[in-house]
Amino acid sequence: MKALLLTNEYPPHVYGGAGVHVDYLSRELARHMPVEVRCFGEQQLARANLQVTGFEAHVSSFTCPKPLRSVFGAVQRCTSFNATDIDADLVHCHTWYSHFGGILAKLNYGIPLVITVHSLEPLRPWKREQLGGGYDFTVWLEKTALEMADAVIAVSGETKRDLERLFHIRPERLHVIYNGIDLDEYQKVTTTAALRRYGIDPDQPFVLFVGRITRQKGIIHLVRAIDRMAPGFQVVLCAGAPDTPEIGREMEEAVAHASAKRRGVIWIREMVDKLTVIELYSQAAVFCCPSIYEPFGIINLEAMACETAVVASAVGGIKEVVVDGETGFLVPLEQMNESPFEATEPERFAGDLAHRINQLMADPDLRERYGRAGRKRAEQMFSWSAIAAQTKALYAALLDRHAEVPSQ
Repeated sequence: MKALLLTNEYPPHVYGGAGVHVDYLSRELARHMPVEVRCFGEQQLARANLQVTGFEAHVSSFTCPKPLRSVFGAVQRCTSFNATDIDADLVHCHTWYSHFGGILAKLNYGIPLVITVHSLEPLRPWKREQLGGGYDFTVWLEKTALEMADAVIAVSGETKRDLERLFHIRPERLHVIYNGIDLDEYQKVTTTAALRRYGIDPDQPFVLFVGRITRQKGIIHLVRAIDRMAPGFQVVLCAGAPDTPEIGREMEEAVAHASAKRRGVIWIREMVDKLTVIELYSQAAVFCCPSIYEPFGIINLEAMACETAVVASAVGGIKEVVVDGETGFLVPLEQMNESPFEATEPERFAGDLAHRINQLMADPDLRERYGRAGRKRAEQMFSWSAIAAQTKALYAALLDRHAEVPSQ
C-alpha cells in the first residue's frame, strides 16, 4: 500500500496548521508504508519510505488580476502533480489548493480520493478579500472534491458537523481523526535566548499569541483587548504574513494604539522557527487563541504540550482540545453573526478575553495546574503514532472496498 499526499505546504514552507499536519503525518506513516508527498515549492527529499517533490508555478506570464494568481498557480501545480506519473494506491489531499489535483488523480488514475478537512471555504468569507472572484472558485472546487471523495476526514467532531450541514457526503464516507502533536519535540524548555533576542523581559510574565494576521485568527480582537488587561505583564504578539494589505494596516493601527497606552507590547512580525516558538510557548505565562473560526486549533495543543495555560475562544475544534476550567479557559462566542467574519459585539468579546487573561495572570498556582493538565491531555489524546495508525487503517479499509467495487 502506497499513499500519495498532495499539499500546498510542506517544510520548509509551512505557515499554518495544515502544513504542520502533513509534515508529521507523512513522517509517521512512512514508518509503516511507502509515502510520496507532492507539494508547492522546490523541495526534494528521498529517504527510506518517504519521497517529497516540490512543484513550482510559472506565473511570470500571468496577466490576470493579482488576487487570482494564487488560484491559477494552484491549478497549474495540481495539473503538474498528475502529469508526473502516479503509482500510488490512493491520493490524500490537504486544503483546497490540492483538491483539483486529487480530482484529476481519482478520475485519470482510477484511485480512491481521501481529503482531510483543515478548514472550510464557506466558513471563511474573509478569503474574498484575498482572492477576489477566486473565492467563488475555491468554494465550488472544495464542494466538488468533498462530495466525490471516497473518504473525508474531519479533524474534529465540530468540523464533522459542519460537513454534514454544508455538504452532501454519504455518512459512511465521513470520519473524524484528530490533529496531533510530537510530544518529544513540543515540551517545556528552560532556555530564554529567543526572549532576549526579541526584547522580551524573561523576568516579567507575558501573554502570548502565535499565528498569521488573518480574520480567522481573531488577532485584532486580542489587540483591542490589551487596554483592558491588568498592569504588570507583557503582551507578545508573534504574528506575521498578513492575508491582505488592508488587514496588515489594521494590525499596524491597533498595535500602535495599544502600545501608546501600555508598556511591554512586543510585536514579532515574522513567522519564527520551531525552536523559537517552543521557547515562546514554554516561557509564556498564558497563551491566547482568539480565533473566530478554527476547525481544530493545533496551536492550542502545542502550547498545552509545553505546559502553558490557554485562554481560547469557544469555537470549532478548540472545544475538543482545551478543557474549560481544566487546561485553561474558553471564551464563548454566542455573540457571533451567522457568518464567522465579524463579532456583533466585538467589545464584549475583547473584554471577555481580557478578563480571563487577567484571572490567570493573577493566580500563578492556577496557571501551573492548568499547564500540567494540558500536557497530560496532549499525551493521552493527541500522539502522532495513534493518528497515523487510524489513518493507515482507514486507507486499508478504503482499498478493500475499492477492490470489491473497482468502478465507483
